[in-house]
Amino acid sequence: MNTSSRFAFAVHVLALLALQEGAPLSSEMIAGSVNTNPALIRRLLTMLANAGLTSSQLGAGGGALLAREPQAINLLDIYRAVDDAQLFAMHREEPNPACMVGRHIQVALRGIIDDAQRAMEASLAARTLDQVVDEMRHSERKLERSKSTRGASSAAR
Repeated sequence: MNTSSRFAFAVHVLALLALQEGAPLSSEMIAGSVNTNPALIRRLLTMLANAGLTSSQLGAGGGALLAREPQAINLLDIYRAVDDAQLFAMHREEPNPACMVGRHIQVALRGIIDDAQRAMEASLAARTLDQVVDEMRHSERKLERSKSTRGASSAAR
């Protein structure tokens, strides 16, 4: 049992590209920001390109670019590009049919899991990459204000 970080990495990559305002980034530069290896970034970029979210510029100074404006990319687009689109999985092996719980657990869970999946997808569909980037900019401004306030407090002592 494990969870995938592909979605978080993909949003990170796309946010980074959005902040570049049309300047291409190499997989090595992106990997440095994500703190992972460039091969993983290249695999993610391939998935994102296949979904029409990124493109590549070849040659010297080339790299990955956003294929659409950040406000035209919702988080569900990103999720579907890189994940298997299932929030929860059922048992890998068939539960024990000799057990009452084993016989009925999957039927009992199916509707619950389907509802959770729909709610998660609706939440992602309602949010855009542009909103994520705006939130990061807001957080950065808040951090900068905090630093300048601390610096002024230190200087006053």
